[in-house]
Amino acid sequence: MTTVGRDVKTEHPVVVHMRERRAADVQLRVADAITRFAGSMAFVYLHIVVFAIWMIFIEKSPWPTLTLVVSLEAIFLSTFVMIGQNRAAAFQQAKADHDFVEQETELKTNTQLTREIHVLTTELARRAAAGDA
Repeated sequence: MTTVGRDVKTEHPVVVHMRERRAADVQLRVADAITRFAGSMAFVYLHIVVFAIWMIFIEKSPWPTLTLVVSLEAIFLSTFVMIGQNRAAAFQQAKADHDFVEQETELKTNTQLTREIHVLTTELARRAAAGDA
């Protein structure tokens, strides 16, 4: 949307509110950073390198320790996935609630305008009929 030669970026109010809420909470910022990194290819490449070095150069029999580490990591990562899903669900619910209120307000406004237009057209029709007679 452009207004008088400048770009105006509009965002849904729920998006703005959620972003501000997340920026204000250190724990949410940390969870977002971990989730962002864990969902990247850099995370995959880092694991390939670390596990390859570990299996080839560090331990002769890495499987018991590696299994433990990978299992613990999977537990924590699945928790971060659930945090992300909860965040997405909360956002969708807040957006749906906001949109519902906005739509109800618009419906009430449109209904009132329709009633007022009906009154005006009825009055105009009455005046036109009285003027023609």
